[in-house]
Amino acid sequence: MLDSTIAGSLPKPAWLAAPRTLWAPWRLEGDALEEGKRDAVRLAVRDQEEAGIDIVTDGEQTRRHFVWGFVERLDGVDFSKMVTIGIRADRYKADVPTVTGPLRRRGSIHGDDVRFLRGATRRRIKFTIPGPMTIADTIKDAYYGSRAKLGLALAGLINEEGRELAALGVDVIQLDEPAFNVYMDEVRDWGIEALDQAVQGLTCRTAVHICYGYGIKANTDWKKTLGGEWRQYERTFPLLARSRIGGVSLECANSRVPIALIRLLGDKDVLVGAIDVASDRAETPQEVAAVIREAMKHVKPSQIFPCTNCGMVPLDRELARAKLHALGAGAALVRRELG
Repeated sequence: MLDSTIAGSLPKPAWLAAPRTLWAPWRLEGDALEEGKRDAVRLAVRDQEEAGIDIVTDGEQTRRHFVWGFVERLDGVDFSKMVTIGIRADRYKADVPTVTGPLRRRGSIHGDDVRFLRGATRRRIKFTIPGPMTIADTIKDAYYGSRAKLGLALAGLINEEGRELAALGVDVIQLDEPAFNVYMDEVRDWGIEALDQAVQGLTCRTAVHICYGYGIKANTDWKKTLGGEWRQYERTFPLLARSRIGGVSLECANSRVPIALIRLLGDKDVLVGAIDVASDRAETPQEVAAVIREAMKHVKPSQIFPCTNCGMVPLDRELARAKLHALGAGAALVRRELG
């Protein structure tokens, strides 16, 4: 009960990539890079274990960016044709590759990553994959002609990958869909269909991560425009309650999300974001516990998995470690209260 986990990413060591930077280029090459990635995964796992996190990830240490880590291994994506586009409804600009032909996996994308992670810990493991809509929003389409067609094609590839990862011992596969808080009509029209296709037949637990983005300036500025209450979840949660997805990861800590909205998720797992990834202060265990207690007013404790609001890759490493410890301790505190 109240098993803790994180949204996915942790800061990379400075010897591996530039700190506090999205899409940071690698600082190593060749065999040294592969060794460095594995060492970074070991550190990420150890940090989570020492903090008392129950379901650990690889901290996304082997990927420059949570989307690129998947699309770099797809045929039909041309990284020699990089273009600058606005993503998340033009919230910020990004240099992205171009889809020039039918998308296919060249083979397993993250199989080696999962094998290594499975061998690095005895705890349950979660692996994160970008969701179809978010990938479609973070690449340039010059082949499919519509975001829906592109998204559904991606969903099929994600499903292929997910089935392989589940067979390798992943306990939870999480699809990251920050785009679900932006393109509300598309979520209704094809996003849920793509999500269902992506998780169809998976034998492990599943979740979708929907948040208001990393703690970077473009996102914090956008949040200031959303008013006194952030109610995007009000439109997506009823749809997700009827979907195949097993759980939903959302932003609760230090946000303006009405926590009562989680009732709309029915009996889904609720990965309650109890760590603010946009602050430069570590929470106390008591603050984490307060968020969890508030969530328990609206869903059963057995549904709740204390979590971070989003990934922590843009943060300082020591700050991220302190936040991990607060998360683990806060969850343990409420567990003790429940006996």
